[in-house]
Amino acid sequence: MKYMLKDNQAGFVLKDGVFQKMITSGTYHFSKMMGYSVEIEEMSGEVDYMEVPYQVLSGDTAFLNATLHGEIPDDSVGFIYINGKLTSFANRKEYTFWNVFDKYEIKIVSMEETEIGGDVTKQMLSLIPKKLYTEMSVGEGETGLVYYNNVLQKSVGRGVYRFWNYSRSVTYRVFDMRQQELDIVGQEILTRDKIGIRMNVSCMYKLRDAVEFAATISELKRPLYSAVQLVIREIVGKYKLDEILEAKEQISKEIYTALKARETMFCVNFLTSGIKDIILPGEIRQIMNSVLVAEKSAQANVISRREEVASTRSLLNTAKLMDENKTLYKLKELEYLERICEKVGEISVNGNRGIVEQLGRMIGTTA
Repeated sequence: MKYMLKDNQAGFVLKDGVFQKMITSGTYHFSKMMGYSVEIEEMSGEVDYMEVPYQVLSGDTAFLNATLHGEIPDDSVGFIYINGKLTSFANRKEYTFWNVFDKYEIKIVSMEETEIGGDVTKQMLSLIPKKLYTEMSVGEGETGLVYYNNVLQKSVGRGVYRFWNYSRSVTYRVFDMRQQELDIVGQEILTRDKIGIRMNVSCMYKLRDAVEFAATISELKRPLYSAVQLVIREIVGKYKLDEILEAKEQISKEIYTALKARETMFCVNFLTSGIKDIILPGEIRQIMNSVLVAEKSAQANVISRREEVASTRSLLNTAKLMDENKTLYKLKELEYLERICEKVGEISVNGNRGIVEQLGRMIGTTA
């Protein structure tokens, strides 16, 4: 039988089903009567004819020179390049490509080193199945702890880290090491004089050491909140209401000192703490408002009396000066006449007497 192979074709010659050799472009004659057959395929992409094991096909020099074969170890991953360009991730452990018209390359990357190195590019990462690696992102002001099989390996700062999951379990924890605020809102407290009040307290703190914290404490927020609540109740409850209102700053300092004494327990550093608001019961507010109104009213009365006394004293001093100094008296008289004249539309005088004298007579100031 006649076989004609094009330039981009290859043929697998079989006799009685047994591989004999590979042929390329040209014209060939093989007798079917003698058990020959030829399987023809294009030399592009992967080799389709794999009925015969690669180990047998690779014994043919023509086949070996025309193909690229790659096997990816269990502890590695592979990336397929065509003509120098990354095209795909190797999902299987064995590949055979026609390497005649397109140049294939299989790049193998070991997963023995747990952390993914710089030889793995972003483009390669985009092709790797997510289940094969763990990615950890650590932000500004954060600390990350990396564990292999639940054993702490290292502490890392800001950045993005990736780890192969091969033969090990990779986990991580990220801790915010920046200053954080804890607000205790509406904390109910019974004062020493048995008055129920509510209080808002604010605390600023930060984690002291991520490794120590992770090794000793499973959760922070709720235990820390409860601890601050107890401190507030313990300290504020020792004071009467009047003392609390008068010594707010001093009590805030006591709360801060008590919290500092508990830092080791929570692996934190308290930076500040203070009382923001003291919320009184409605009836207490009414009483205090009444007292405040009475105090302000009394203060206003005192000020009013002082002003009256000062005004009277000023008038008395003025009267004494005018009594002792006739010229000053006349000047004061002229001042008042001027004010009166400003209010009068028209005044008639004659020339027999002085104008001032006539005006004085009109208003009864001159005898």
